[in-house]
Amino acid sequence: MYAIVEISGKQYKVQEGDIVFVDRLEELEEGKTTTFDKVLLVSDGDKVTVGTDTVKGAKVKATVVGHGKAKKVLVYKYKAKKNQRKTRGHRQPYTKIQIEKITTGTRAKKATEEAAE
Repeated sequence: MYAIVEISGKQYKVQEGDIVFVDRLEELEEGKTTTFDKVLLVSDGDKVTVGTDTVKGAKVKATVVGHGKAKKVLVYKYKAKKNQRKTRGHRQPYTKIQIEKITTGTRAKKATEEAAE
């Protein structure tokens, strides 16, 4: 089972147990659990569910593993015959999350029905 989820304006394909590097989520601390409800697509083996905007009732539960910065990217600007050179560096901040569970609206209903019996 996999899902395509939107996190801070970008789309990520996730499966249960995956570790994903996303743009820095400042409001989350290490070890905290969060739920993403902007799920655009859910595939459960044979059945693929695509939402018109999002899939209703689908959620992705994730735990924050840590925060960090990516490797440095050097940006070099150069103008020929003008003796102009400029070097800049940039390290993109990220949040490392682990996907715990993917639930759909139908799976959630089945789980509550089984618990009631």
